[in-house]
Amino acid sequence: MRDYVILTDSCCDLTAEMAAELGVEILPLSLQMGGSVYYNYLDGRDIGFQDFYARIRSGELATTSAANVGEAEEAMRAILKTGKDILSISFSSALSTTFQSTVIAAEELKSEFPEAKILTVDSLCASLGQGLFVYLCAQEQKKGKTIEEVKAYAEEIRPHLCHWFTVDDLNHLKRGGRISAATALFGTMLSIKPVMHVDDQGRLIPVSKARGRKASLTALVDKMAETAIDPEHQTVFISHGDCLEDARFVADEVRRRLGVKNVHINYVGPVIGNHSGPGTMALFFLGKER
Repeated sequence: MRDYVILTDSCCDLTAEMAAELGVEILPLSLQMGGSVYYNYLDGRDIGFQDFYARIRSGELATTSAANVGEAEEAMRAILKTGKDILSISFSSALSTTFQSTVIAAEELKSEFPEAKILTVDSLCASLGQGLFVYLCAQEQKKGKTIEEVKAYAEEIRPHLCHWFTVDDLNHLKRGGRISAATALFGTMLSIKPVMHVDDQGRLIPVSKARGRKASLTALVDKMAETAIDPEHQTVFISHGDCLEDARFVADEVRRRLGVKNVHINYVGPVIGNHSGPGTMALFFLGKER
C-alpha cells in the first residue's frame, strides 16, 4: 500500500503547528487588499491575523480568490513526485470553487501519474469546521487506515460536523449578500445578532436571532447542548475574528456545561474573515445532525 498525504486548503484555519503535527499539506487561498495580493498561509507570513482585522476595522476592503486549477495542480504534483497518493479535502463547494479546481486538477494529473490515487472530498465545511473535519480524518490516518477507508470515514461524519456561529457587525454579511441591507440596518440599531450554521449542502444559513452579544455567544453553546454526541469525549474547535476573550468565554462554557476537555482556539483566517468580519465567533463539534 502506497503512503498518502491529506491535502487541504487554508480555509481550514488550523494553526500552522497543528497542520505540521498532523502531516497535512496546505493549499493557500489568497486575497487582494490595498493593491497587494496576500496568500492566506496558516502562519500569517504574508498578512498577520491581527494586522488584517485592524485594516478591516479601519475601513479597508478586500476581495478573495479561490485556488485555481493551476495552483491545485502544482500542490498535488509536488506530493505525487514523492511517490505518495493524495486525499484532498476542500473548503465547501457552496462557498468557493476551490473544490472544483481540485477535481479538475486531479483528473488532469492522472495521465502524468497513472499509478497514483488522487481522491477528492468536498468537506461542505468552513473555517475550523473544515479544520476539525481534517483533524478527525488525520486521526484515522494515524490509526493506519487506508486512503479509501479515510475517505469513507470523511463521508460518514460529514453530515454530523456542526458549525454554529455569530457575527458582531452585520454589514460584512450584507456586503457578501448573506443578509439584506434592511436587516443589517435594523439589526444593528436593535443590537440583534444572527445565530447561523452551515447546512448539509455547505451553505451559510441564518437560524435564529439573539439580543446582544452575550446572548449570541450563549446561543452557540445552547445549540451544542441540544445536538452534540458525547461531548465529554469530543475535541471541540472554536474560531474567532480577533475576539479572543469571547472565544475563551465560549470555551469555558462548553467545558462547564458540557464537560468538554479538549478545546482548540484559533483565528478565522483572512479569506473567510473578509466575509464574516471582526467579532465573528464560531463553534464546531460533532452532533446528531448539522
